[in-house]
Amino acid sequence: MNRATLIFALLLLFALPLSLLAGRVWIDPASTPNAALILGELRLPRAVLALVVGGGLGAAGAAMQGYLRNPLADPGLFGIAPGAALGAVVALWFGYAASAWLLPLFALVGAGGAMALLAAIAGRTGGIALFTLAGLMVASLAGALTALAISMAPNAFAMSEIVLWLNGALTDRSWREVWLAAPLVALGVALLWRSGRSLDALTLGEPVARSLGIDTSRLLWLLILGIGLTVGASVAVAGIIGFVGLIVPHLVRPLTDRRPSQLIVPSALAGALLVLVADSLVRVLPLVTELRLGIALSLLGAPFFLWLLIRMRRGLV
Repeated sequence: MNRATLIFALLLLFALPLSLLAGRVWIDPASTPNAALILGELRLPRAVLALVVGGGLGAAGAAMQGYLRNPLADPGLFGIAPGAALGAVVALWFGYAASAWLLPLFALVGAGGAMALLAAIAGRTGGIALFTLAGLMVASLAGALTALAISMAPNAFAMSEIVLWLNGALTDRSWREVWLAAPLVALGVALLWRSGRSLDALTLGEPVARSLGIDTSRLLWLLILGIGLTVGASVAVAGIIGFVGLIVPHLVRPLTDRRPSQLIVPSALAGALLVLVADSLVRVLPLVTELRLGIALSLLGAPFFLWLLIRMRRGLV
């Protein structure tokens, strides 16, 4: 366990109880009526889902930045998040979202389709350039089809539901979404963690990594499966929540020796902390309606992205 893992684990232990109490109405377990029911059935599953989603996105971001050797890389570049979003939009378009399981199932199918397409294009060569271009193509195609579905929505209600879902939120989530996402995200993070040593070797360049015995095609498959599971499951239950995978590796990196293998687990913890804190804040903001989590993190992530660009221009990153 490195220093970053310990720090973010302790911060999570501090933040989780506070997140259970925070909201438009702060919960006092001693005096609030039905406090146990509210905490157990509303606040706790939402907090656990925030940990699951944030953890998966954080680990995916660290692995992606390590593989592409680019501090501006984000899991959305793979096209898996837009693919999952397209699957969910199809479910909403046809009215299947009335079923509790069909919308997440369609989203997972969309993520699986994006993974399969990505693997078919770039899976055999293991080349970073082809992989990046394939991811951009998949993301562009899924984005175009999503926009087409919105423009051809059968009614205003369906369009409203699609737009709201794409903004990302943990509102009204239950233990059902937790049980759906948690095993898939855990398996995905395990695959990404397993790829850590290979990512360390890849920092020296692909030819050197191959000379050290690293199978770059196998590494690519591990990343496709790992990021597909983490991002696909997260989008399936929460919608599009961006910038987590971009932000958290930069928060973690100064606390480690900067090797990709040392970033994945701390980035998962930092991502969980970021989403948990952000979700707690959107609950307490004095607005007419609750601010969507995806919008809140985009408002945080866009200036952070600009700050990174300025640092890169100055040669500081």
